[in-house]
Amino acid sequence: MKINSKKNIHRILLAVIALTAIIFTRCNKYDDLGMELLPSTDLITVKNVVIKDDISARTILEDSIRTDSPVNNLLGVIDDPVFGKTTINFASQFRLLSFPDYGDNPVADSVFLYLYYYKLYGDTATTQRIKVYELEENLIADQLNDSTGGYSDYPYYQDVDLKSMASNFLLGEMDFVPRITADTSDLGVIDTTYQLLRVPLDISLAEKLISADSLDMINTEAFLDYFKGLFIETEKVDDGGGTILSLEAARNSSFQGSAIVVYYNNEENMNNTDDPDTLSMPYIVTASSARANHIEHDYSGTPFFNDLNSEDPQDSLLYVQSTGGLELKIDIDNLGTWKDSVNTAINKAELIFKVDTTASDLGTYKAPSQLLFTIIDSAGSEYLPKDYQFSPSFYGGVLYKDDYTYRFNITQHLQQIIDGERKNNGFKLTTAFKNNELKRVVLKGPDSEIGIQLIITYSKFLQ
Repeated sequence: MKINSKKNIHRILLAVIALTAIIFTRCNKYDDLGMELLPSTDLITVKNVVIKDDISARTILEDSIRTDSPVNNLLGVIDDPVFGKTTINFASQFRLLSFPDYGDNPVADSVFLYLYYYKLYGDTATTQRIKVYELEENLIADQLNDSTGGYSDYPYYQDVDLKSMASNFLLGEMDFVPRITADTSDLGVIDTTYQLLRVPLDISLAEKLISADSLDMINTEAFLDYFKGLFIETEKVDDGGGTILSLEAARNSSFQGSAIVVYYNNEENMNNTDDPDTLSMPYIVTASSARANHIEHDYSGTPFFNDLNSEDPQDSLLYVQSTGGLELKIDIDNLGTWKDSVNTAINKAELIFKVDTTASDLGTYKAPSQLLFTIIDSAGSEYLPKDYQFSPSFYGGVLYKDDYTYRFNITQHLQQIIDGERKNNGFKLTTAFKNNELKRVVLKGPDSEIGIQLIITYSKFLQ
């Protein structure tokens, strides 16, 4: 029998409405819906557990980091009362903006190195000395490979011996006290305007650049072989704390970049006026210029020196520093036992590190804005956990200034351990920005009142 009349359709609709009314009348509370149909033991419980005793950590030397072509190059010397002495030197290529035409019978007047910065870290009252040498060995930048479409990899690491690549002839030197115009007492300062170091160089460099043969300037490669660049080193003159400058070295769309500028006169200029203006020719650090830093840390005399790289956990204070300085090796025992917890799902696993604000002296030395928590595999290699791949903001690691903690969400990684997809080989904690800023922080160890905590929220399905 076919149900196609309007009368029968109407009857069916009334029946559906009546059944729905009965259901909602009998189930006023959603918590009760269907409960009488389920066994009383078939429930989900949600619990929190705070893990502290199973966490151990120790301060170790970070592996040498790459320093070639960072966003900002660093330069300077600093004596940190907690983290020891850091010395950073700098080398760079300088490139032609165009084929230089010095005119007829050019005569060198002077030559200067211009270095710009507006960020620094350290003591703005300490005098430092810059020394400049010409490179005798080529710096090599990453170059596009036409056959593969990729870039050749020419990495420079922090232990690169830049001084051995340079001449012994001192092109120029200058003493300076770092300047900052921002109205702040913090020594991790970002200024509102560019500051300039104008270093006078020996006239022989100007004469070399002016007298370059046309074949030496026929293209960039020829010029860089003729003039390979400069090596710049610093030393402290005073006994103060010292400063690390963050140089605005490379040219970009809004800034001309650091440069060598040759000042000169030529025959045409001299004949055109009774009082001719000196002409100038710039050689610029561009984004394509090979650049590198040599970074050296001296931790002798520091409070952690005797325990550095020890296999024994350090339970009181832990030390993290950028520029290839210090990182933490962290072990969290018994994570594998969660694998045996059947019917368990991790809702959230948050690892919390607490800053020791007194030992860090945050009023003088700003802490890193972000740290990285990495996973160690069975081969000893490091990688970011699945939580970071899912979402960097979900993963976290930024500094919370309300309570001075770094918090990491490792929920998915812990679930991988439970599911048998990953093994627990330990972890590392290091700075996110390694080669373009100097930052450091002291963290509370596992035995502190707060210290390091892993807070796990999980659901348990009971049967």
